[in-house]
Amino acid sequence: MGFSPQSPQLIRGGLVLVDANSGRALRIITLQYNPDTLTRSLQIKGVGGDSMEFSEALRLKGPPVETIKLEAEIDATDKLEAADATTLATGLHSQLALLETLVYPASTDLRSNNLEASFGSIEIIAMQKPLLLFVWSRQRVLPVRITELSITEESFDANLNPIRAKVSLGMRVLTVDDVGFDQRGGSIFMSYLEQKEQLAAQVANASFGALGITGIS
Repeated sequence: MGFSPQSPQLIRGGLVLVDANSGRALRIITLQYNPDTLTRSLQIKGVGGDSMEFSEALRLKGPPVETIKLEAEIDATDKLEAADATTLATGLHSQLALLETLVYPASTDLRSNNLEASFGSIEIIAMQKPLLLFVWSRQRVLPVRITELSITEESFDANLNPIRAKVSLGMRVLTVDDVGFDQRGGSIFMSYLEQKEQLAAQVANASFGALGITGIS
């Protein structure tokens, strides 16, 4: 049975690796199945803490620290039924490795740093990864840093290759406080914030009566 041209296209969440200088997409990673839940937490950056002065009570130092957590499932069943050569040979190893390399420095960078150290270099520059974006619809395109990656392999083939797994992913949204206004990540964050403000403006203002009061005196 064919699909109707009016059937909605399934939009997937995912990650995009971007060259921070050119903006070129280096790698696009889609989630096989969209998670049923997405947990977001916002830690407010207020001024003064618990001992704040009156003049500081309504002040913010910057954007809140936003963290995102999700659980994604990966299943090799369809590719195994289609006799995909890579999946038959290694199961989910490739898909899991793709996610894991997001939090590893490149092997070439490790070797280069080790070589510099062997020549007596005092200062070793920290290894930099491409800019990572979390995409969850057009309304949420966020620069992020992975803070937690946990993988539970739940089923294996005869060669002990994983064929079903669950990935728990924790991310921190990078704001202009983290990357600056002049960096690509900063401009993407500002677009995200401005879009959030536009969405908030679409909500009709409620009345005092809805709160059970006539006004504020």
